[in-house]
Amino acid sequence: MLGFQPYETFQLLIESGGVERANTLLVAACDAYASRPRPLAAESEQFEALARRLFPTAAPSARARAATILASAPGLTPALEILVFENLGDGLVNRIRQADAISENVLLRLVAKGDTAISAAVAERPDLTGPVLARLFPINSRKVYRALAANRAVEPRGSYLTALTRSAQMDREVASILSMREDFDAALLTPVFFDLPEAGRLAVLRAYSGRELPSVPLMRTFEQISVATDEFTAALMKLFSDNRRPRITKLLTQITGLDEIRCGEIAHDTSGAALFVVLRAFGCTAQDGLKVLIHATSHDEDRSRTLAAYAHLFEAVDTAAMVFLLSAWRGDVKVSGLARPEHTRFVEESRRTPTPEVAPRTGTVGQKAIEQLDRMRSRHAG
Repeated sequence: MLGFQPYETFQLLIESGGVERANTLLVAACDAYASRPRPLAAESEQFEALARRLFPTAAPSARARAATILASAPGLTPALEILVFENLGDGLVNRIRQADAISENVLLRLVAKGDTAISAAVAERPDLTGPVLARLFPINSRKVYRALAANRAVEPRGSYLTALTRSAQMDREVASILSMREDFDAALLTPVFFDLPEAGRLAVLRAYSGRELPSVPLMRTFEQISVATDEFTAALMKLFSDNRRPRITKLLTQITGLDEIRCGEIAHDTSGAALFVVLRAFGCTAQDGLKVLIHATSHDEDRSRTLAAYAHLFEAVDTAAMVFLLSAWRGDVKVSGLARPEHTRFVEESRRTPTPEVAPRTGTVGQKAIEQLDRMRSRHAG
């Protein structure tokens, strides 16, 4: 190889020198090899034997420097690739994230190290194979699961879907990440609804539109009490106007059968997402439901876009779907069954279609309700 002494000469220099000489030789050898555009097979074989001898004799800092240089070499052999990743030191995690390609064998060896930070970096890569994923998912680590949840190359299907959903129930950050993925059924996050940010809660609600759901016993109860929808919405508007949320908590406890703590969360949820579930389960339309939501939600910022999203949800989400969601909160049903083909959504939302909160449909009942609420707010402001 150009610029290289015969292997026997390097070996004599190592044996007659010391750590300092080994450090210099290692860095020089890696630099010379990395500068070769296309090393011949014989050159790669010679350098591989040399590198195996040099790396163990050099100091950690020299090994890390040499490995960083060698990482830039084109077409590393599997053995050299392993040498690079085993000697990068503190730069290993960044290299795992930035490398254009890493062989499956190396990724498996990296995961086998048992280091959480290294495994999490591997979990971020877009080129994960089946065997590598099979090693990553059994790792009991929040860092690893957060990386897997955010990795769009990992399709949430089969056992992976089950594992991600289970992790979401234990880690709200995983739940929040999954709620924003178009390829994840956000309805599976119903048990952790109250741990999600507002955008995540809206994603869960949207996931209940257009799907066939199993019937629940609670539906019969709501069919009987829905005749009093007008009285129910009027009472809620009055109580929210007077900020009597403890009284609202008791009222919701009596109607929904949920425990008082959960009803307290609904009553104090200034986003309005949890209250929407109760209103729609009661059979409220956009016209009446939005009147309650505008009294219940925060007025610290402009809520027009969010209210427009709720207006769409009142039309798109069936009453039975929200009764099912309430039943899930009560513990009467398990949402894991929603992953079955017969309960998936009929029509998946197109990514090219504007979302309802950006482009509410003109002329619908929901849009008219928004316009009426705007007039109400203008009168209050006056």
